[in-house]
Amino acid sequence: MLPKLYEDQDCSLARTLEIIGERWTMLVVRDAFYGVRRFGDFHTHLGIPKAVLADRLRLLTQHGLLAREADSEHVKRFVYRLTDKGAELWPAVHALRVWGEQHAPSPGGARRIFRHVRCGGQLDARGDCRRCRKTVRAFDVVAEPGPGLTDRPTADPVTVALRQPHRLCHRLDTTPAAGQVDAADTVHAG
Repeated sequence: MLPKLYEDQDCSLARTLEIIGERWTMLVVRDAFYGVRRFGDFHTHLGIPKAVLADRLRLLTQHGLLAREADSEHVKRFVYRLTDKGAELWPAVHALRVWGEQHAPSPGGARRIFRHVRCGGQLDARGDCRRCRKTVRAFDVVAEPGPGLTDRPTADPVTVALRQPHRLCHRLDTTPAAGQVDAADTVHAG
């Protein structure tokens, strides 16, 4: 197993990678930007082992990127909210997404389009609004379906919810619509 710390490196990038550089961590952060809050939703959407997810959530909470709060809808459960510190990762997450679309694209194009809430302009590669030219914070971004998003059937409530435009960093409603299969019925929510 590779070490988690870069003790011989006196470098801010190495210290950052100690927090967000492990496999799965950036996908947990991405989902937190999408508004995923519950352990079961992270687990179902990512397909991540529960022990790994628990470790990543603990690390991100310990470093102040996520806040762990009581779930008002379920006694003895918690939700994870992206903090302002965590939201500061948006430019890096957006840059990695843009790089991936250029160098490891999905068939059919981008799965999501990101727009500025205030004017509706699409974000450019740097995260600036193409219409008003302002740098846009994550809290002021709407994710909407892109041309590469498929309509294949799924029981994953996060994937279903992300088929609708949704403001980043706001809680994603993963309540199943009438007649839709609830993933919590098919996967243990932990």
